[in-house]
Amino acid sequence: MKVLVAAATQAEVKPLLDWLEETKTPDVEVLVTGIGMAATAYSLGRYFALNRPGIAIQAGIAGSFRHERPLGEVALITREVFGDLGAEDHGQFSDLFKIGLWRHDMHPFTHHYLINPLTLFPESLQPLPQMTGVTVNTVSGETATIENLKQLYNPDVESMEGAAFHYACLMEGIPFLQLRAVSNYVEIRDKSKWNIPLAVKELNTKLKELILQLT
Repeated sequence: MKVLVAAATQAEVKPLLDWLEETKTPDVEVLVTGIGMAATAYSLGRYFALNRPGIAIQAGIAGSFRHERPLGEVALITREVFGDLGAEDHGQFSDLFKIGLWRHDMHPFTHHYLINPLTLFPESLQPLPQMTGVTVNTVSGETATIENLKQLYNPDVESMEGAAFHYACLMEGIPFLQLRAVSNYVEIRDKSKWNIPLAVKELNTKLKELILQLT
């Protein structure tokens, strides 16, 4: 099976790249899309125009809204939502569904979520927690923003690319998986509390297991 691994930055999948080079694992291509929704959508659009992988995997780090979840934990993101695509009105945020520009169940959305149908669910992923992701253009670091996202979408993790990845794969009908490792908590910004090296290590360990199973 041809496997595409998409990541926002090379740093997030550097251990995987080194491992692929050492092992000469066939049928795996790594696409560094760039950070954010626009870069991810553009890169995937160009790629899918010329290639059709058996499965696409997005891999990256994320912030967790759940302080009970440990840093470094790897999760399978099964639902995604665009967290800041809409309008502000008298201090309240309304997404495109609420203001009527999008229909709640228009393809590829289910209500306002982008849900992975899990047409491929490898055995190595079964122990992983399944979570809901919210995708934003600006990493949340203010209490009001964080509480608003919690109230609207009840997300588990936050990223800057997940919803764009889900959207592209659902539109193209390509089986996909999004893996995220928790590097920090979504709170008032304090990078001294983050553990990106641990998150990258755990993410790439799971990626290697998954690719061995798929290929």
